[in-house]
Amino acid sequence: MAIESITQIKGVYVGHATDAQGGTGCTVVVVPKGATGGVDVRGGAPATRETDLLRPEETVEIVNAIVLSGGSAFGLAASCGVADELESRSIGVDVGVTHVPIVCQACVFDLAYKDPHARPTAEMGRKATIDAFERKDSPLPRGNVGGGTGCTVGKALGPDHCQKAGIGEGVVNVGNLEVAAISCVNALGDICDPTTGKTLAGLHVDGKFVSSTEATLNYGAAAFLEPAEDTGTETSDRRFERTNTTISCVVTNAKLTKAQATKVAQIAADAYAHAIHPTHTTNDGDAIFVLATGEVEGVPVDVCGVAATRALERAICDAALSARES
Repeated sequence: MAIESITQIKGVYVGHATDAQGGTGCTVVVVPKGATGGVDVRGGAPATRETDLLRPEETVEIVNAIVLSGGSAFGLAASCGVADELESRSIGVDVGVTHVPIVCQACVFDLAYKDPHARPTAEMGRKATIDAFERKDSPLPRGNVGGGTGCTVGKALGPDHCQKAGIGEGVVNVGNLEVAAISCVNALGDICDPTTGKTLAGLHVDGKFVSSTEATLNYGAAAFLEPAEDTGTETSDRRFERTNTTISCVVTNAKLTKAQATKVAQIAADAYAHAIHPTHTTNDGDAIFVLATGEVEGVPVDVCGVAATRALERAICDAALSARES
């Protein structure tokens, strides 16, 4: 039977914690029995935790949770709450005296969205983990929730001309292969449907798309050419530096090695190029995690990678379509 949501993959739990008033939140993907993990980080300004553990040469073989959060580097605190909650459930590497959960994380910069002092906390990470276990098999809420709460896109001309985005989900079924993706889309660029070329969210004036972010960059918008006010620098407006990022998690029931999971993450990065224009800029901290639960053997890496790319394209578009201005 084909799955319709990431929460329907066997052994996978996904939950949110949302601070709507502060404009931030976190989302956690939990695999209690562990999954093989890989990661691809291409952006120029990432805020991440434990990505080194996912290198093929490292000894840790499984991951128990991936956290996608707001809060920039401050949001890394959410992982501590996730780890504490999982430890209380005896989930993680058994080290004799306790269990140590393997929790990886990436964050988006949403401090400029509402309250710059509202950040995902350890308690929010704990609540998101509890939510994940409680909502198993229920459709995952998308849009202005969890790690997508404070996401915006099309920020080349500043906050007055950007548009709301959020967290989205995409699913692809290929025979008995299941691939699902979630994505918190907080990009500098615009979101475009790769199947139609239609702009779904991005740079706009008075609610209308008047230009593309690529065109704005190519033709030297004033916001990028004028010195930052009162700084004496010769660089572009510093309000836009390192204020973006799209972070995603792809989950599959395929059996993959760490090296193969990493390769799937690298292939899936094509989805960013297909749906976000432009992407992987110096002001984006883009990252993609891959978790493989190992239920289906013999899946070629390229087949899994193409399915992951399609699922992630759909998740990115869904993040734009599901979001609401607030």
